[in-house]
Amino acid sequence: MPTSGRTQSPAEAVAQAPAGPKSARKRALSSRQKARLAASLLGAKKAQRPVILDLRKLTLITDYFVICHGISEVHVRALAKDLAEQLKAHGVKPSSAEGVADGRWVLFDLGDVIVHIFAALERGFYDLERLWGDAPRVELE
Repeated sequence: MPTSGRTQSPAEAVAQAPAGPKSARKRALSSRQKARLAASLLGAKKAQRPVILDLRKLTLITDYFVICHGISEVHVRALAKDLAEQLKAHGVKPSSAEGVADGRWVLFDLGDVIVHIFAALERGFYDLERLWGDAPRVELE
């Protein structure tokens, strides 16, 4: 529980949840919590301009996109590797991960959340924020 009056990050909230298989089943993360957790973890590793798009009213493919970019291919791969490890530690396992070896556009499919980690040039080229411009943005903490 926060004692200083500040709100907890999604990662802190999950870390303070009771551990163990029973509590994990009871405390499954909502899609919004999962998106905020991924964005928080990426931001902690210096991902550039992380955003969360709420797609729930726009498509059936997923609830949220988390989009960010790294400053180099090495940074993109490091972000992807760390995100996979941290998500696993929080009980979230991607159903697939694509593009990690190339380091240009990494996609993690978390089912109700899709995480896109781009290299800067690819993020500008594909411009998912513009493509999904009708999607509301979720505030990051």
